[in-house]
Amino acid sequence: MEKRVTFKGIWLPLLLVTPQIVITAVFFFYPAGQAVWQSLFIPDPFGLSMQYVGLGNFEYLLGNSYYRTSFITTAVFSILVTVVSMGIALYLAVLADRLIKGSGVYRTLLIWPYAVAPAVAGVLWLFMFNTRVGVVTWYLGVLGYDWNHVLNGGEAMGLVVVASAWGRISYNFLFFLAGLQAIPKSVIEAAAIDGARFWTRFRTIVFPLLSPTTFFLLVVNIVYAFFETFGVIHTITGGGPQQSTTILVYKVFSDGFVGQDLGSSAAQSVILLFIVGLLTIFQFKFIERRVHY
Repeated sequence: MEKRVTFKGIWLPLLLVTPQIVITAVFFFYPAGQAVWQSLFIPDPFGLSMQYVGLGNFEYLLGNSYYRTSFITTAVFSILVTVVSMGIALYLAVLADRLIKGSGVYRTLLIWPYAVAPAVAGVLWLFMFNTRVGVVTWYLGVLGYDWNHVLNGGEAMGLVVVASAWGRISYNFLFFLAGLQAIPKSVIEAAAIDGARFWTRFRTIVFPLLSPTTFFLLVVNIVYAFFETFGVIHTITGGGPQQSTTILVYKVFSDGFVGQDLGSSAAQSVILLFIVGLLTIFQFKFIERRVHY
């Protein structure tokens, strides 16, 4: 019989959950409330007065072509980062799960990039692809390709995608490896005895059993691409060239802190919060139906 922990009074459990409630209220609900409140006003750059405009900031944003373009940029960027990081991580986890020599060192080396901050990762990739002294740029020049992410929007997007995905591969690798090791070996061996090849076993047995891990990483990586890639974009491209790498979270920063348009920036943060909420509901409402726990 399962033993359950109970409390004799109400004060002890309240005392235990109070720190979490306070932290959530101070660092989530209060900033979110401030963003909603400020999105209804247009403050002057010096912060001395505010003019109430209601939904005027939202109407301006939805009618702005640059803001609509940032939606498409964010969607492309998020999909590419999620697919690249999860795909490579799954491939490396499958290799690590097999009995190979030096697997411990192999796993340790794959975990290291997770300890690198996004801004630092951006600087590392920026040095390698620097248009003047970058090592990778020099080799590409030898091969006859003129790399210049400062002027080419496609190359800039590719660079920030690779840099963002590189820092996330190790995180995904850990979860995929744990999921692979949790699959009973007897099931895979039985399929092998029946004549199923490696790809058939992976497609019909391994990957379906990894669906809970894959779904969890899908949600986490999309949220990461939306919010935690600011440092990479800021250090590598600064949103350029011509806003080709300006995703929604970076546009909040550029309009609010650089352009000093605090009302528009607050409205953008509210829209971004609404989008992520809808995306999360969609994932748990429709995609989770295909997950078998």
